[in-house]
Amino acid sequence: MTKTSDAILDRMMALHPKVIDLTLDRVWRLLEVLEHPERKLPPVVHIAGTNGKGSTQAMIRAGLEGAGRSVHAYTSPHLARFHERIRLAGDLITEDYLTEVLDECYTANGPDPITYFEITTVAALLAFSRVRADFTLLEVGLGGRLDATNVIDKPEVTAITPISIDHESYLGNTLAKIAFEKAGIIKRGVPCVVGPQTEEAMEVIEAQAAKLGAPLLAHGQHWHVWEERGRLIFQDERGLLDLPLPALLGAHQIQNAGAALAVLRHLGCSEAACEAAMTNAVWPARMQRLKTGPLVDAASDAELWLDGGHNPAAGEALATLLKSLPPKPTHLICGMLNTKDVRGYMRPLAAVARTLHAVSIPGEQATLSAEDAAKAAQDAGLEAHQAKTVLDAIKAITAQEANARILICGSLYLAGGVLRENG
Repeated sequence: MTKTSDAILDRMMALHPKVIDLTLDRVWRLLEVLEHPERKLPPVVHIAGTNGKGSTQAMIRAGLEGAGRSVHAYTSPHLARFHERIRLAGDLITEDYLTEVLDECYTANGPDPITYFEITTVAALLAFSRVRADFTLLEVGLGGRLDATNVIDKPEVTAITPISIDHESYLGNTLAKIAFEKAGIIKRGVPCVVGPQTEEAMEVIEAQAAKLGAPLLAHGQHWHVWEERGRLIFQDERGLLDLPLPALLGAHQIQNAGAALAVLRHLGCSEAACEAAMTNAVWPARMQRLKTGPLVDAASDAELWLDGGHNPAAGEALATLLKSLPPKPTHLICGMLNTKDVRGYMRPLAAVARTLHAVSIPGEQATLSAEDAAKAAQDAGLEAHQAKTVLDAIKAITAQEANARILICGSLYLAGGVLRENG
């Protein structure tokens, strides 16, 4: 029987009874068997944070590639296909090579327990170690201190994007506890770029950096970023940059852009590379306008947007962005996981949306039911309805308001399903 990456990934799911079990012991064991691929990578930029990790990484990659550098990139979760998690020197990993490294890791691990994220992260590191590139960008999966990506002894630079409450059952129920986990990526003597933080989170990051002698490049202290007359202005000790606004929409992307620019400046990139970071970054399902496909056809004259943000901070950012768009009746189609602060996410959106159509996320064991999501929406102050599918919700909305703005939101897993369905 021909091996495929999907078949091996399915087998990997059965190697550990839990989806998440935070420790680095199993990762170190497998890396040792594979002769430590993590020590053979191009210079590493390691990124943690609650919100904005992926967008920041996308802008750093666009900047480095704009400077003619080749870049490996690791991110999670994927949206439509697992291959999206691993970029080798700029290109998505091929099916043949993905199958090869997954199979090698599966064989090397044997029957020993290891989580799906841990073994697939090791597979990514193995792939990166064998393909030439100038830089490696690693995005933390969950937390930082015990995340499977946190195995690089001496990254070139680390970055921590804004920290907020999320994944409390794994990381702790206070900002200080969560910040301690995120600050676990800080390494001795390695500079760390820090995005805007609450005072509580910043105190923890500063304490960890001081303990390890790691210089901080912190927002509001060492660099500043703001929008002025439709341009992005970035200032640090090297001077002022006057750049186009980020291609990624939303006021929150200004902050993410600032962190990306601080990293690029630390890496010695030119102003042209910094401009490329703003204009060339692409990051699907982050307030992405869908332009073609069967769902767009079903929406007819309505605008169709997609966003995978899923915590209260993401809800705030979405509400701010929706207010900034040209006025249009806005309707939400929302599906969320039952592990999230659903009301906290929905509450800010109640001020900008007329209705919310709740859906269950197809194929997701941890989905919140459409019934419970609709109840949460009502509690948050939204007029709520239930729908069996996203397509049914689109039809129901456009039957009432043909020229609506429709935003599909609430989960990256829902967003992935929409991208697959929309082709």
